[in-house]
Amino acid sequence: MSDLTIPLPPHVRQELDDLADATGRLPEDIALDAVLHQLARESSPVRVAAESLAGAHADLLRRLGE
Repeated sequence: MSDLTIPLPPHVRQELDDLADATGRLPEDIALDAVLHQLARESSPVRVAAESLAGAHADLLRRLGE
Protein backbone atom coordinates (compact mmCIF):
# COMPACT_ATOMS: atom_id res chain seq x y z
CA MET A 1 0.00 0.00 0.00
CA SER A 2 1.29 3.50 -0.72
CA ASP A 3 0.74 6.58 1.39
CA LEU A 4 -1.16 9.69 0.43
CA THR A 5 -1.05 12.90 2.42
CA ILE A 6 -4.16 15.04 2.36
CA PRO A 7 -4.08 18.43 4.05
CA LEU A 8 -7.30 18.94 5.99
CA PRO A 9 -8.63 22.17 7.48
CA PRO A 10 -8.49 21.97 11.27
CA HIS A 11 -12.27 21.73 11.65
CA VAL A 12 -12.46 18.81 9.20
CA ARG A 13 -9.63 17.01 10.98
CA GLN A 14 -11.41 17.54 14.27
CA GLU A 15 -14.64 16.08 12.87
CA LEU A 16 -12.72 13.12 11.50
CA ASP A 17 -11.02 12.53 14.83
CA ASP A 18 -14.34 12.84 16.66
CA LEU A 19 -15.99 10.33 14.33
CA ALA A 20 -13.08 7.94 14.69
CA ASP A 21 -13.24 8.21 18.46
CA ALA A 22 -17.02 7.72 18.52
CA THR A 23 -16.88 4.66 16.28
CA GLY A 24 -13.69 3.09 17.65
CA ARG A 25 -11.97 3.30 14.28
CA LEU A 26 -8.81 4.93 13.02
CA PRO A 27 -9.14 8.22 11.12
CA GLU A 28 -7.14 6.62 8.31
CA ASP A 29 -9.69 3.80 7.99
CA ILE A 30 -12.57 6.27 7.78
CA ALA A 31 -10.71 8.30 5.14
CA LEU A 32 -9.94 5.16 3.11
CA ASP A 33 -13.59 4.09 3.25
CA ALA A 34 -14.62 7.55 2.05
CA VAL A 35 -12.19 7.39 -0.89
CA LEU A 36 -13.35 3.90 -1.87
CA HIS A 37 -16.99 5.01 -1.67
CA GLN A 38 -16.31 8.04 -3.87
CA LEU A 39 -14.42 5.96 -6.43
CA ALA A 40 -17.26 3.46 -6.64
CA ARG A 41 -19.83 6.23 -6.96
CA GLU A 42 -18.01 8.12 -9.71
CA SER A 43 -16.46 5.22 -11.63
CA SER A 44 -19.75 3.77 -12.86
CA PRO A 45 -21.07 6.88 -14.68
CA VAL A 46 -17.62 7.57 -16.14
CA ARG A 47 -17.37 4.00 -17.39
CA VAL A 48 -20.86 4.18 -18.93
CA ALA A 49 -19.98 7.45 -20.69
CA ALA A 50 -16.69 6.04 -21.99
CA GLU A 51 -18.40 2.90 -23.29
CA SER A 52 -21.08 5.01 -24.97
CA LEU A 53 -18.49 7.21 -26.67
CA ALA A 54 -16.45 4.19 -27.72
CA GLY A 55 -19.55 2.59 -29.21
CA ALA A 56 -20.59 5.75 -31.01
CA HIS A 57 -17.12 6.20 -32.49
CA ALA A 58 -16.11 2.56 -32.91
CA ASP A 59 -15.42 2.89 -36.63
CA LEU A 60 -13.18 5.91 -36.14
CA LEU A 61 -11.35 4.25 -33.26
CA ARG A 62 -10.82 1.13 -35.36
CA ARG A 63 -9.42 3.19 -38.25
CA LEU A 64 -7.13 5.11 -35.91
CA GLY A 65 -5.80 1.82 -34.59
CA GLU A 66 -4.83 0.58 -38.07
